[in-house]
Order: sequence, then structure tokens, then C-alpha cells
Amino acid sequence: MMLSSEPLRTISAAEKAAYAADGAVILRGVLPMAWIERMRVAVERILADPGAASVEYTPEGKSGRYLGDFFVWMRDPDFRAFMAESPLPALAADMMGASHVTFFYDQLLVKEPETAEETPWHQDLPYWPLRGADILSFWVSFDAITQQAGTMAYVRGSHRAGTMYAPKAFGSNTGYAELFARMGLPPLPDMTEYLKSREVLTWDVEPGDVIVHHPLTLHYSPGNATKSVRRRALALRYLGDDAVYDARPGTFVENAKITAILPEPIAYRDGDRLGGANFPAVWPR
Repeated sequence: MMLSSEPLRTISAAEKAAYAADGAVILRGVLPMAWIERMRVAVERILADPGAASVEYTPEGKSGRYLGDFFVWMRDPDFRAFMAESPLPALAADMMGASHVTFFYDQLLVKEPETAEETPWHQDLPYWPLRGADILSFWVSFDAITQQAGTMAYVRGSHRAGTMYAPKAFGSNTGYAELFARMGLPPLPDMTEYLKSREVLTWDVEPGDVIVHHPLTLHYSPGNATKSVRRRALALRYLGDDAVYDARPGTFVENAKITAILPEPIAYRDGDRLGGANFPAVWPR
């Protein structure tokens, strides 16, 4: 069945201004529930059979489950449809004012009830071989979640400094920590002290809402401390007109688990636009 590719409403000028100033904004009620229901079924398939690049962040023997899976759209038709045929490409084009939109990748992030593992404070852009102003992340929850269940938190305006900090590996023994060390970026500040003088944005999220954040905005999420509320979320990254390949060393596409699942080798030169089978064009449709 074909589902609507149109957002339920347009993005307001106030929402765009909040994104520019704060580095994160929530777009309430923009996705039809039919897409949410379709994706809930799809997420259960992935939880039962995670991909080769997936990571189980909850140590064996501990309660709950924190699963991360990458490039899910490449092997699941519903994830593919969600990134390309849902209202998300139109929202990305509108948010960035872009004439063309390329899809970068998706990342499934599920925290089941009674999961203690946090997502550490980090920025997105240091992990990625990208540069440019037209890069954004959508964070879509398929459940109604609160801070207790692990919703996102953002340091308001932290993107405007333009500083890239060294990426953090989300889990131990993933191979990413050694890779990221090659970048030579400065470490994050002491977040306990840093946050004393900053405002943190966080929202309770309902299915159909979309959080948008800038790739340099510092963000975090706690574990899922509830006993029964699931926290099934998908991050989707879209690139606009000026986003290009950054050949700096140590980004996540050099990880062997990632390169093994990509249909094409990463063979870009610095400054190239991304495309092809790995990073498809999704707008205009």
C-alpha cells in the first residue's frame, strides 16, 4: 500500500529560526501514523535479526537492551521506503532550503525498558567524512517517550561555536575508539562543568513528531529507566546542496564492518559530492 509522501503540515518560519539559533528543534505532528505503524513492524524484524554492522551496547547479563544498527535501509524494504518515500525528504529539503537532497545513512537506536546504558555526549559531524552547512539529522521515535525513557537532550546553541570535538565510541570493543583517535581532535570539555553555564533542550516525544538537529550540536540521551515503555528510534541523515566529502582520517566509514556492508567502495576525493548506490538522491522525487 502506498502511503502519503507529504508532511501533515509545513515547517513554520519560527521552527526554522529555532533550528538556526538553537541547533535543534522538534517538529510536532508532521508524520502520518500509517508510517509509524509500518515502521514499528519493520523495527521488530531488525531486532530479531540485526545486521552485520550492528552493535549490542548492553553488556551480556545486564538488564534491558541497547541495540545500534547502521545502513538498515540497504537490506530492509520498509526502511528504504521510509528514508526515500515518506515525508522526510520533503521535510529535509524544506528545512535546508535545498534544491537537491542526498540520503547519507540511517541508524536504528533501540533502548528497551530497564536499560541503563546512556548515549554519551557527542556531536555527529566528527564521526562523518563530510563538511558543509547543509547536513542535518532527523530523530524519529516510534514510541511516546519521556526523559525517563531516554529521549534526546541538546545543548542549546552549541553548534554555533563551529568546534569539532573528538568522537566517542558508544561501546567498548567495537573497534571505533582506535579509529576515531586518528582524527587528533580536541576532547570534549568536562560536561559537568560545561553544562553549569548552558541551557539543555529536551522534549517529550509523541509518534509523528520529528526532532531535527545540526551535526555540530552537542547531544546525549539517558538510559531507559522505565519498566514497560519501549524506546524505538531511528536517526536519518540527509545532505543538501553544499555537503561534500571530507577526506580527513578516522571517520566511521573506515570501520571494516561498515565498508563490508556498502555496495560500492568509498572512492571519493576531497570535495566530491556523495552519490551512487551508497548515498542515493531522494529529492526531487
